[in-house]
Amino acid sequence: MKRAAVIGASSDRSKYGNKAVRAFQKAGYEVIPVNPTEPDIEGLKAYPSITDVPGALDTVTVYVRPAVLVKLLPDIAKKGCRELYLNPGTSSDTVRAECERLNLNAIEACSILAIGQIPYNFP
Repeated sequence: MKRAAVIGASSDRSKYGNKAVRAFQKAGYEVIPVNPTEPDIEGLKAYPSITDVPGALDTVTVYVRPAVLVKLLPDIAKKGCRELYLNPGTSSDTVRAECERLNLNAIEACSILAIGQIPYNFP
């Protein structure tokens, strides 16, 4: 089973950080929510940081603003992943440059659509 971490996961079902948790579950992924202030999201244990997540990851998808993300990228690189989704609103020139410097396979796209799901199916 593929494993996906959702950085910026939220218990607020109207936020894309929550829709992604549900979409990746529906697509058959083992989903690991990452949020420093919420202990569980959609019944799943949430981890405060990507470095706290046990085991290897196939996908990391992010739902935090660029100023926050740029500080998280070194930890994402250290953890490792095959693909890093920079969802709409998460990227910037600085984020792109840091992804390149860290040799991260950054994909600027909606990860929910990329896995064959449709965001509005998760109200």
